[in-house]
Amino acid sequence: MKLTARLAGAAVAAMALVVAMLITAPPAASAQLTEVTGFGTNPTNLRMHLYVPDGVGTRPALLVAVHYCTGSGPAFYSGTEFASLADQYKFIVVYPSATRSGSCFDVSSPQALRHDGGSDPVGIVSMVRYVQQRYNADPARTYVTGASSGGMMTNVLLGAYPDVFKAGAAFMGVPFGCFATTDGSSWNSTCANGQLIKTPQEWGDLVRAAYPGYTGPRPRMQVWHGTEDSTLRYPNFGEEIKQWTNVHGLSQTPSMTDQPRSGWTRTRYGGTGTTAAVEGISLQGVGHSLPQGGMAAMVLAFFGLDTPGPSQTPTSTPTSTPTVTPTVSPGACKVTYSMNTWNNGFTTAVTITNTGTTQLSSWSLAFTLPAGQAITGAWNATVSPASGAVTARNVSYNGTLAPGASTQFGFQATHNGNTAAPSSFALNGAACTI
Repeated sequence: MKLTARLAGAAVAAMALVVAMLITAPPAASAQLTEVTGFGTNPTNLRMHLYVPDGVGTRPALLVAVHYCTGSGPAFYSGTEFASLADQYKFIVVYPSATRSGSCFDVSSPQALRHDGGSDPVGIVSMVRYVQQRYNADPARTYVTGASSGGMMTNVLLGAYPDVFKAGAAFMGVPFGCFATTDGSSWNSTCANGQLIKTPQEWGDLVRAAYPGYTGPRPRMQVWHGTEDSTLRYPNFGEEIKQWTNVHGLSQTPSMTDQPRSGWTRTRYGGTGTTAAVEGISLQGVGHSLPQGGMAAMVLAFFGLDTPGPSQTPTSTPTSTPTVTPTVSPGACKVTYSMNTWNNGFTTAVTITNTGTTQLSSWSLAFTLPAGQAITGAWNATVSPASGAVTARNVSYNGTLAPGASTQFGFQATHNGNTAAPSSFALNGAACTI
């Protein structure tokens, strides 16, 4: 059967999806969706549309929003709430468009399922690199979401490019590698029908094999699925949860279960907070018609984009690090240390506030990690060594810290059961209040 015939059912469902998603109008702002060409390596000639809100800051977050089969970037822009939320929270949105027959993304070829292997994922990552370079977008706050084919692509991008994306939210997707084919076809009926069942370890191994040798932190994942989905059937929801909990080394037993709305069941793994490592939302009686109103806001909450970040607070132009580190008077700094822990790991957000009267042109924060904790990755600072007495140093864009100003960095780490916080901090050699 030809691909176009196989996609007939998906196209019908996509039409229902469009109707469901056209609950919002394009955002009322002077900012416009614009097409970008020549953005970098693009082996499958994807198109790129970009939305940059008015008043975006100097270090904005970046969201890639990936459309469904038969759709396009502009259709996903006008039919979902992500652009209007970008106006509110000042992050940039990239909308890729597939160009092959059926307008589905390649989530099945061997090239697509390998880091830097080729096909559509390479073009999408080129779009990300372009925005990071052109608009100084924050690599530590780069995310992806998508619906149907875009939900499948979200799984693919998180699996093959854990160094690029910090978290993803997949609506009506399938696990990474589930759609894999070797015969040139881009449709996998076994997976689409929810008949490809694997152990958590097998699913996790597919992700790990996509980028051999990668040892850094893995992206967090949020998955959404309706129980009556007849295009990408509901068992794929459970298989996605198997995969991503295994990738994060987590149990299949939820840390928390609740019902945020009638007919919804939400489970969290590796933590009970909004930014748990893995989150699943099962929607009773819902078909292939996501996202619906209000869901985009829950995606942003999972990403942590619904709170002020560096992108919303323009800062002074950074200066080069001087030979002599600026001094800080004792007590002229304050540190807030917030942890989100799970069974064998945690992430931490550290906020430094200059409570003194002297502007800093560079900073270093010294503290001692409790025994058994080891850092595996950091953002908005360089942190070394990985354990024991460590020092976090500013990066090029956040060294300037005016009196009364704050800056934030974070890191991911492992632990052996000890989830205590450091007992003290010193900024440029001076003790801080906690």
